[in-house]
Amino acid sequence: MTDQSEIRVIVVDDHDMVRRGLAAYLKTHPDITLVGEAGDGQEALELCKQVNPDVVLMDLMMPGMGGIEAIRRIRGQYPHIQVIALTSFQEKQLVEGAFQAGAISYLLKKVTGDDLAASIRSAHTGQSTLSPEVTKEIIKPDSQPRIGNDLTPREREVLALMVEGLTNPEIADRLIISRATATSHVSHILHKLGVSNRAEAIVLAVRSNIIP
Repeated sequence: MTDQSEIRVIVVDDHDMVRRGLAAYLKTHPDITLVGEAGDGQEALELCKQVNPDVVLMDLMMPGMGGIEAIRRIRGQYPHIQVIALTSFQEKQLVEGAFQAGAISYLLKKVTGDDLAASIRSAHTGQSTLSPEVTKEIIKPDSQPRIGNDLTPREREVLALMVEGLTNPEIADRLIISRATATSHVSHILHKLGVSNRAEAIVLAVRSNIIP
């Protein structure tokens, strides 16, 4: 009979040495039992069906079915299984992709053994864990300022009217300003958005959600 306190884990990584290292370490924790290993996402899916783990340690960058797609499928088919992304990469896009797919935690492979074990236990109880570097990656501001952030409230009004299709004279009439002022606003908007004409400004405004 299976011990109720046992946490059943599978390791998914395309590097055999990584799997062996993780397997050897997990065996030193009496409450964590390694019940299988997989080299890619497809194998992980099949293994989940066979051994029904509690927690999956999932590499993200693998040939064939990658980790994010595997997380999505595992969580879709076996919602009781928690998945920890365990990878060498901390890019914001990967982190967001993993969590959107259903991962409960995101750890870097340089995590200490004790922290990894603690994360497995936390995942088993439904609690998330993030490597400190990943937390910093998520909360740091983008290196490039958001397009349109430097537009003044009046310039946003003018841009919204441009998106509606109004000409400079029509914008002047709508906002009760002179045509020269309207033309000046449009010129400033084009400069700040880094575009050369109204059409490009309108497309950029909509695509970048400056103006919904």
